[in-house]
Amino acid sequence: MTSQATDNSHLASLQANIQDLRTQLANHPLYNKINSQEKLQRFMEHHVYAVWDFMSLLKYLQHHLTCTQSPWIPVGTAELRFFINEIVLGEESDEDPTGGHISHFELYKRAMNEAGASHNSIDRVVSALQQSHTVPEALTHADAPAAAARFVSSTFEIIGRDRLHEVAAAFAFGREDLIPDMFLAMVKELNANGQNFNTFIYYLERHIELDGDHHAGLSALMLSHVCGEDPQKWAEATATAQEALRARIALWDGIAAQL
Repeated sequence: MTSQATDNSHLASLQANIQDLRTQLANHPLYNKINSQEKLQRFMEHHVYAVWDFMSLLKYLQHHLTCTQSPWIPVGTAELRFFINEIVLGEESDEDPTGGHISHFELYKRAMNEAGASHNSIDRVVSALQQSHTVPEALTHADAPAAAARFVSSTFEIIGRDRLHEVAAAFAFGREDLIPDMFLAMVKELNANGQNFNTFIYYLERHIELDGDHHAGLSALMLSHVCGEDPQKWAEATATAQEALRARIALWDGIAAQL
């Protein structure tokens, strides 16, 4: 068996082991509860935390798979550098529908403005971090929604373990590609009824385009390269992917309880 074939076998096994959790997320009752502008606002005020902390997973991977300091020295393989830099390019500086470029986090905040949702809480988190507070301190300072704070804490628990293959697994299988097409259809229906969710629709469609296809493929290849032929790493990657998915289910449960 070739190395690539073995990698694919490991990857297929991981995907089989997380399929039930992904199905739970795709069919979560939260989506049916979001049937008004006010409820979508509440959703966005929680979900923006997942959009934000996604970037810390990404930056951890970029730091460990490329050289991000001076003097530059080559790190890892060119393939891994390409995988992560390609994703960073799209997430941190994607095409702005109004012209130029924008990060997905900043785009999401613009969508919140259009929808009448508040991003004051996540802004206070970022401000506290800029003042050198820890993530737990920043979440407390911002009075972050409880479900969102628990979700962010779970993300930084994974980052804090400082195990590259685990962070790669959480990134590849626990993130924004989990939002199903049915959610986009629901937002479009609200938009057709007079509310302004055009930027949010663009955000969702962009994620379906990038995460559902291109970035998902790159992330899976990245994880295969990071884990290689090490069965222990694959077992730990599988457990972490399940952990990340359970954290997302808990976030969805928390938001649903508020609606």
